[in-house]
Amino acid sequence: MSFDQLSSLEAGRRRGGGGGGSGSNPGFSDDPEFQRLSQDLMNKIFRLNGNNQRLSGEVGHLGTRRDTPRVRERVHELLEESRDLFKEVGEGVKKIQTWEDVTPTQKYMQQKLSREFQTALSEFQNLQRQALEKEKASVTAARATIESEGAGEAGSPLLLDHQQQQQLQQQQELTRLAPQDDVDFQEALIIEREEEIRNIEQGVGDLNVLFQQVAQIVTEQGEVLDTIANNVENVREDTRGADRELRSAARYQKNARSKACCLLLILAVILTIVLLAIFLG
Repeated sequence: MSFDQLSSLEAGRRRGGGGGGSGSNPGFSDDPEFQRLSQDLMNKIFRLNGNNQRLSGEVGHLGTRRDTPRVRERVHELLEESRDLFKEVGEGVKKIQTWEDVTPTQKYMQQKLSREFQTALSEFQNLQRQALEKEKASVTAARATIESEGAGEAGSPLLLDHQQQQQLQQQQELTRLAPQDDVDFQEALIIEREEEIRNIEQGVGDLNVLFQQVAQIVTEQGEVLDTIANNVENVREDTRGADRELRSAARYQKNARSKACCLLLILAVILTIVLLAIFLG
């Protein structure tokens, strides 16, 4: 069954299923547990898409003049919340994908959930990588500032990209006027950001595994559907072949009967002629 046919079935169910759960065609009624789980997953995926939009804006502020501790805190909170929610939704999607004896409507919902989950997760992984790159650039610039201040103005310059040079200049302006307590505070912030970097890297790795697991299940389900479709097509071809054989046999029998009737008629004519010849002779 094609995706368009599944979509049509879903649309028809929504138009005709406004009443209770006892429809006129019980073969297409949804399992209440399946319906509850799929609706819960759709709500959470909607929430994850909203988090992605917010996270995209906050990550865009990192490394710019709008970069503040509050911005970094919001980025950290959104990353943690979304990671946990993606793991929860991923387990639910895997459960949905392995549901047994699904109706065409449920199969459409399986495809919709897996597609939207994978899209949201892919976008989140890209945002995590952007945040990771900017966090690393920030830490590199901060450490370069501390090292350059410790080595003095005569120290050899470090090779940094444009973004890191801007952050280095900002850090140098602050550090030249800062007492040792502020330097220690900056060092503590660097350690905290390095911990955040490790958390992001761990999160990227964990969600990559989850993404691959869901994709593998979807692929396996697709192979099963292809096998079923091939079997149905084979049965259809066998049925058509049997029908052709039956039609051919029927035509043969009809022709055989016609020939038999002709032979009998000829024999009757010959017999009649012979009898007449005998009687008249």
